[in-house]
Amino acid sequence: MRIIKAFTDHPATVGESYLEHLRTALGFSLRMLRGAACCAVHAFLPFLFTRTGSNAIEDLHRRMVRQRSRRPVASIGETPSLTEQPRNQAAA
Repeated sequence: MRIIKAFTDHPATVGESYLEHLRTALGFSLRMLRGAACCAVHAFLPFLFTRTGSNAIEDLHRRMVRQRSRRPVASIGETPSLTEQPRNQAAA
């Protein structure tokens, strides 16, 4: 039973099942890989992919913020994870 918790605890903190989290995380990783490849090409040929890396970052940030806004509210007495920031400090 402990091994199952290892696969489900984190996805639950972001309001997803294991399979939903798998799909989302893989989508993010593919978007980052594509952006990284374009940035590498841009390093050598600066006239190519001038906004691709920035667009990827902006898109991923937008998707992450939108996903967070759908996340269920923590129950009273539930301790947030150490990696979570209070909402009012996120922009700091």
